[in-house]
Amino acid sequence: MPTDLPDGASTSAPAAPVEFRDDVTVELIKHSASDTDVLWAARVSTAGEQSLDELSKDPERSKGLINYLMRDRHGSPFEHNSMTFFISAPIFVFREFMRHRVGWSYNEESGRYRELQPVFYVPGPDRKLVQQGRPGKYEFVHGTPEQHKQAVAAMEESYAQSYAAYQAMLADGIAREVARATLPVGLFSSMYATCNARSLMHFLGLRTQHEMAKVPSFPQREIEMVGERMEAAWAGLMPLTHAAFNGNGRVAP
Repeated sequence: MPTDLPDGASTSAPAAPVEFRDDVTVELIKHSASDTDVLWAARVSTAGEQSLDELSKDPERSKGLINYLMRDRHGSPFEHNSMTFFISAPIFVFREFMRHRVGWSYNEESGRYRELQPVFYVPGPDRKLVQQGRPGKYEFVHGTPEQHKQAVAAMEESYAQSYAAYQAMLADGIAREVARATLPVGLFSSMYATCNARSLMHFLGLRTQHEMAKVPSFPQREIEMVGERMEAAWAGLMPLTHAAFNGNGRVAP
C-alpha cells in the first residue's frame, strides 16, 4: 500500500513512494541437501565409504537410521548439507535472527553502500497486538479494530517522516552511513542466510510454535513467519529428516 512522502524529501530526483508490508519474503536460492546426505555421513562410521545408490536400496532402513540419529541426538550427520535462502524482512527480525550463529552464515544489504528503499513493516489484521500477563507468564491476544487502526496509522506516519528526513540528508550531501541513523527497525532489509539442517532445526525449535514440540517456544510472530517458510522449503528437500524432527518433539540433535 504505497503513499506519497511528506514535504522535506529530496527534490533532486523523484522520491519513491513509501511501501507498507505485513508479510515477509523467503526464497530457497540454492541447496545441496537431501536425506541421503545424512545417511552417507552416518554410515561412514560403521561401513566406510558407500555409494549414493547403495544408500537408497532400503528405504525403511534409511528411515529408521535417521529417526535413531534424531532420537538419540547424534547431530553431526545432519550437518553435511547446505541451504541458502534469500530473506526480506524488517530489521528487527534480522536482529533476532542473528542470535543464531553456529552453523549460519549471513550477508545483509548495506546502508553504507546503497540508498535504502522505503519499504516498512505494519502489522496485518491477524497480528495479535495486546500483551497480557506478567513477565515470564504472558500471552498475546488480538486487539480491537480501533487498536489495529491506531497502530498502523502511527507507524505509517512515523515511517514516512523518518524516510523524508533520510532523503533530505542525502540531498544535502550527507553520507548514507550517517543519514541511515534516522531510519527505524521497521524498515525492510534483505540478506542471504546459509545453514545446514542441524542449525535450521535449532532455529525452528526456538522460533516457531508447533503442536508436536516437546519444549514450548514463544517466538515473535514476524520471525516465526520467516521460520515457517524456511521449514516448508526444507521439508521438501529432506522429508525423512523433517518427519524425524517432528516425531521426536522438534528437538534438534
